[in-house]
Formats: sequence, C-alpha cells, structure tokens
Amino acid sequence: MPDVRLPTTIPHGRTARRLEWSHLPPPLRALVERRCGSPVVEAVSQGSGFTPGFASVLVCEDGSRHFVKAASLKAQRMFAEAYREEARKLAALPADAPAAALLWTHDADDWVVLGIEHVEARAPRRPWRAAELDLCVAMTERLAGVLTPPPDELTTESFVAEFASWPAYWETLRAAPPDLPGLVEHLDEAAALAGRFADVTDGTTLVHTDIRDDNLLLATDGRVLLCDWNWPVVGAAWLDTVLLMIGPRGDGLDVDAVLASSALTRDVPAESVDVLIALVTAYFLVSAAQPVPPTSPYIRDAQRWQGEVCWRWLGERRGWS
Repeated sequence: MPDVRLPTTIPHGRTARRLEWSHLPPPLRALVERRCGSPVVEAVSQGSGFTPGFASVLVCEDGSRHFVKAASLKAQRMFAEAYREEARKLAALPADAPAAALLWTHDADDWVVLGIEHVEARAPRRPWRAAELDLCVAMTERLAGVLTPPPDELTTESFVAEFASWPAYWETLRAAPPDLPGLVEHLDEAAALAGRFADVTDGTTLVHTDIRDDNLLLATDGRVLLCDWNWPVVGAAWLDTVLLMIGPRGDGLDVDAVLASSALTRDVPAESVDVLIALVTAYFLVSAAQPVPPTSPYIRDAQRWQGEVCWRWLGERRGWS
C-alpha cells in the first residue's frame, strides 16, 4: 500500500476554547455542587472538540468525580440547544449502548447543564494505532446490534432526509474549486456519486454520524464509549464504521483492509462506500472555506484536513490518476 499519511498540525486534544468553572455564575456552581453531593475542589476542562461550551471533569471534596457540560442560552444559544438535544438523546439510549450514562440535567435560569457519568478513559492516540482502531471498529459492530432497530423513545430523522442537501456542496465547489490534485478533472464523477447517496445509505439502524477520535473514549475497564450524541439519525448499519476511517486513513493506516474485515462493511459494495466518501468530501471542503469562528480556531483546519483525506482516499479507490 502506498504511503497515504497526510501530515497535520492540528493540536489534537487541545482544539477547544471552553468556558471554565470560574466562568459559571456562582448560583449555577452552587447548584452543580448540590447535584454532585460535595464541593468542587478541582475542575479539569476537556480540551478536545470544537465547541466552546463548558465541559469539565469536576473533582469533589469527597473524592468523587463528575463530568459536567453546560452552556448559556443567552450567550451560547446554539450550543445550549445542542446540549439540550444531546440530553434528550442520551436519556433515550438503551442501557447497553456504548455511551456514558446521563445522570441528571438542569434546564432553567438561562442554562442547560448535563451531569454525565464520569469514566476513567482517554481518547485514541494520534496518529491512530491499528490496535486502537480495531477496538473502535468492534464497538461500532456492537453499537449497530444494540441500535437496530432504533429505541422507540428516540424519534429522529433518517440519514437520507438529514443529508439531503449535501450533494449540492459539489456545485458550490464547482464555482470555487480548492487546489487539490485531480479535483477539477473528476468533480463531475464525484458529484454523480454523491447524488446517489439516498440509494445506498437508507436503513433501520440508529447511527451516530459524528464518530472520530475526539468523540471516542477508551476506558480503563476495557469499554469503548462514544460521546456527543447530538446528531444520530436512522440509516444503514455500516455508515459509522466507514466515517470512523477518515482520521486513521489520514494518519496512514490501511483502512480499506479494515473495512474488508469488519462484519458490518465486508459485504457492502465498494461503490456504496465511495458514494458516502464523495458525499462527505464536499461538505468538509465547503465548510473549510467558511470564516473561522473565534470560539473554535481549529475547526476549519480540521475540516480542510478531513476533506483532503477523503478526496485522496476516494481518488485511490476510484483509480483516478
């Protein structure tokens, strides 16, 4: 296999600019301490991800640890509403889903706060290691089993409906194509692939759709957990496994061999995988060209990197010179 690594200067694990414990209003801090059952003596902000909401491991006087997320409906409405949606979906997941449990919520006084089970864990290392990718792939296989069919309590869009606008990103790229080898020459073919996504992505499984290293936890007890359940939709069982491959592919792993061995993907037609890669490639490249939000200085770099990884991966799979 040729060297497919795409170097990145993104500071993985240190991409977020978040609210700190001291930034929360005193009445809210007091409420959190009451819910935790003990005064907070240390707050360790979680530096991964691309959103500015509060997300910290709180160490309490009694030695207990708690993972708490919070956002202001006044100052951070988009993120507060995302936390509210995450709480709704976490509460509806079955107990055997690979996700940290939602313990309590507070949705009042202009704040949305989530108390989530603290798990001793770390994210997969970057660059990705094959053994850790294997653990995460095994988790996606278990995940599909648990979430097929989706929980009755969880109403959500289908993948086809949620992503219906994404093929049009190729038309945006046609007007201002990024400088990537072969993109102009093969843009029509890639756009045609993306346009067929509804034919291959429909299904009866609840899929996460935002699966990457900063949303994964390798727990010390052997579990692999998936975080940030904001965007699950109902679609084909194999979608999360393919989307997981983007980071490892860019870090140089032979992800096509992984797909060929996973029970979820080994029988999926290669063309269907290409359709999904083409669909997300345009989204990443178009998003990367947008202004950099001051609260997330690395998000455009990350999107550009993922878009370029996907474009190179698609070109190799299609045999585009």
